[in-house]
Amino acid sequence: MKNYFAELIGTLFLVLIGCGSAVIAGQQVGFLGIAFAFGLTVLVMVYAIGPISGCHINPAITIAMLVGGKIKGRDAVGYIIAQCIGAILGAAILLAIAIGKADYSIAAGGLGQNGYGPLSPHQYSLGACFIAEVVLSFLFLIVIFGSTHANAPKGFAGLAIGLALVLIHIVGIPITGTSVNPARSLGPALLVGGQALAQLWLFIVAPVLGGILAALVWRGAFEKAA
Repeated sequence: MKNYFAELIGTLFLVLIGCGSAVIAGQQVGFLGIAFAFGLTVLVMVYAIGPISGCHINPAITIAMLVGGKIKGRDAVGYIIAQCIGAILGAAILLAIAIGKADYSIAAGGLGQNGYGPLSPHQYSLGACFIAEVVLSFLFLIVIFGSTHANAPKGFAGLAIGLALVLIHIVGIPITGTSVNPARSLGPALLVGGQALAQLWLFIVAPVLGGILAALVWRGAFEKAA
């Protein structure tokens, strides 16, 4: 249970800080600041809860680890449930803070939800957004598999993973707002509702598909060679 609780806490803070940087400080820090907020949150969580749960805080990572044979099915289910609960709690806390500003409106300001088409920050098409989420999730998981491998330099996995997420967000924010994490997308979409919730499917399917592809590529092409 402590592993599940660690995943809940880690995902809660990822949504609160990452999405919070967009909702509360987006005008001040811009896309680059938001990218660093997400990446640095993952970086510090790797060192904070990594020794406990491995710091997945992302169902796409957990499913990729399951496919890669690095976690058991029962644990994967518990991880994913905890991550989704944590994401919803993080979004709820963010909303409770955001409504403390007199001119805030969830309809206008949102909660950092992801979107495609009209809801894409720069109006990218559904197809472009789907491709971006699959490819960026694939790249993220390749970094995770490589940096946590037994032959990788010890103690640097958090740095590599966190900085990889920064880079992914720099490219991905204008396209979809960057998900690469179904739980991160679930929390804000549930509270915002409407079209954000209707478009949630893409931000579940594409990151999971990218993660599975990365697991298969790593296991088939790199695992024995590394």
